[in-house]
Amino acid sequence: MLDLGLLLIRLVVGLTLAAHGSQKLFGWFGGYGPKGTGGWMESIGIKPGVLMAVLAGLAQVAGGLFFAAGLFTSVAGVLLALTMVVAVVKVHAPNGYFADKGGIEYPFILMVATVAVALTGPGSIAIGG
Repeated sequence: MLDLGLLLIRLVVGLTLAAHGSQKLFGWFGGYGPKGTGGWMESIGIKPGVLMAVLAGLAQVAGGLFFAAGLFTSVAGVLLALTMVVAVVKVHAPNGYFADKGGIEYPFILMVATVAVALTGPGSIAIGG
């Protein structure tokens, strides 16, 4: 059952973050693409905005897909956690904890889940498992 639980966490968290990254890279799922996301990143002090949007998008798409597949899970988990650290510190921390107020709740949970699986391993139901 542990392996099934790890698979569920990897799939939901990994594919969620891959979709989030595709908003930045491709403008999919209601996203703004590199230019729009980059402009927003510049407005909160992350420069150069377009480059950082592309790097964050790549980290989330590639990291999310590898994480979901259970391939290079530790590296993917740490990479994804780092993108969530930036989200927590630069965007959500001033708003407190709860998501309904724009707080850290959601990115913090994603960050902890990626770190936990990176430390635990992907389980046996994985490409790299």
